[in-house]
Amino acid sequence: MVDQKKAAEAIKMLLEAVGEDTNREGLRDTPARIARMYEEVLSGMEEDPGEHLKKSFTAEGSGIVLEKDITFYSLCEHHLMPFFGKAHVAYIPNGKVVGLSKLARCVEVYARRLQLQERMTDQIADALMRELDCKGVCVMTEAEHTCMTMRGVKKPGSRTVNIAVRGAFEEDQKLTDHFFAMLGAGKATP
Repeated sequence: MVDQKKAAEAIKMLLEAVGEDTNREGLRDTPARIARMYEEVLSGMEEDPGEHLKKSFTAEGSGIVLEKDITFYSLCEHHLMPFFGKAHVAYIPNGKVVGLSKLARCVEVYARRLQLQERMTDQIADALMRELDCKGVCVMTEAEHTCMTMRGVKKPGSRTVNIAVRGAFEEDQKLTDHFFAMLGAGKATP
């Protein structure tokens, strides 16, 4: 839980440090607004992603379940600047599945933290393995980092890709290849 008062005081100090008048009309309410924004965008810090994965359904199938193009927004812990993109989450059930929205909720919980994309990708994969006891998991995230696109090297449009494979996807390259084929084709290939 974000300490609203402390966050607002810190933002006011930052605005003063960069030479702004915090009493002018446009900035008067900014510290409180930013404190509320941080509470929203960092809400995953207080949430257990496993809670979203607990309700499962029996399933006899053993094929790949893929939820692709899950949009996420996060804050880089190095610069407190946004990074955003898509997550593609696949798993091979081991007798049970979760609702597809639960995969998106798992991504959302990890994204709404001060984060590194590499860590977030691993955390999503590990949570699925742990909570679903599935045969394998493959997670790929693609993101644009504003700490690199609007400052520093200033290379807009560049994207960072991370992949985490667990279980059967680690052991069988054909499964990982199938995952990539599913991403590219938009449908499963035989």
